Amino acid sequence: MRPVWRYAFCALIVTTAACHRQPAPDAYGNVEATEVMVSSEVGGQLTAFPVEEGQVLAAGEKAGAVDPTPLTLQRRQAVAQRDTAASRAAEVARQVEGVIAQRAAAAAQRDAAVAQRSALQAQLEIAQRNHERTQRLFAQQAATAQQLDQAERDHRVLQDQLAAQDQQIAAQGRQVAAGDAQIAAAQQQQRTARTQVAAADAQLAQLDDRIRRTAVTNPSAGTVLVTYVKSGEIVQPGQPLYTIADVGVVDVRAYVSEPQLPSVKIGGMARVTVDAGDGRRQTLNGTVSWISTQAEFTPTPIQTRDERADLVYAVKIRVPNPDGLLKIGMPVDVEFGG
Repeated sequence: MRPVWRYAFCALIVTTAACHRQPAPDAYGNVEATEVMVSSEVGGQLTAFPVEEGQVLAAGEKAGAVDPTPLTLQRRQAVAQRDTAASRAAEVARQVEGVIAQRAAAAAQRDAAVAQRSALQAQLEIAQRNHERTQRLFAQQAATAQQLDQAERDHRVLQDQLAAQDQQIAAQGRQVAAGDAQIAAAQQQQRTARTQVAAADAQLAQLDDRIRRTAVTNPSAGTVLVTYVKSGEIVQPGQPLYTIADVGVVDVRAYVSEPQLPSVKIGGMARVTVDAGDGRRQTLNGTVSWISTQAEFTPTPIQTRDERADLVYAVKIRVPNPDGLLKIGMPVDVEFGG
């Protein structure tokens, strides 16, 4: 009789334990947060870095400063170079104006010479007709030899004057062409000077931007998770300074099997349960924010060897965490639905 009683008692214990066993969750997951690694944008000595791990920073809050002295000195040098380039540009502009004025004066003289040539040409035509007429009259003995000589002298003098005028016009034309070349050269110098001023302005803008970036500004509100440097250290551009994350709202990444997918919808409710200490469990409500469109094998760390061969779908649940109960990496149980 004793063995039968023993077996009955054991069966009663197993049945009682089964009655008090909690139902298995729909999925298991881990807490995640969007971490932002804040780096130095310029190199130099970190003169101020009051950030501490666990500190809560607001977006746009000053988190440190890199010594701007070397950049400030470079800016002074750039300002001097810019002033020199601007002075040169102004000087060249005045030269261009002077060369243009000289060219305009030469062009005016050439135009006046051309007009005078036209008058001489008209006088030459009249003198030529007069000379031809005097020759006919002289042949008819109606004009004296003196009159013929005078007509011939007048015609020759006007021819010489017209030839001299052509030479003057050609010389003035060369002056105008030389003036055009000088203007082109001066304008090229002017463009070069303006380019130098623009380059100096761009260099100043770059230095101003780098000086502005010596102030380390926190990009997003959150809690500092870890710091990598101390005040007084020499940092390089791109060197990490600290990592920050908004743990007021966290994500839980869980994995569901294909049969579970119909019951999981984006925007649907989910409950996340976590150990709260002293054997207590606490449940927080969340919302499904993302469902993977591609299956994958169950992640190795969270399932048995047999279950790792199953294909699952990753799911993210957005969970408000105002009291900071959920910590990054913490394992949680997930239940979907109402």
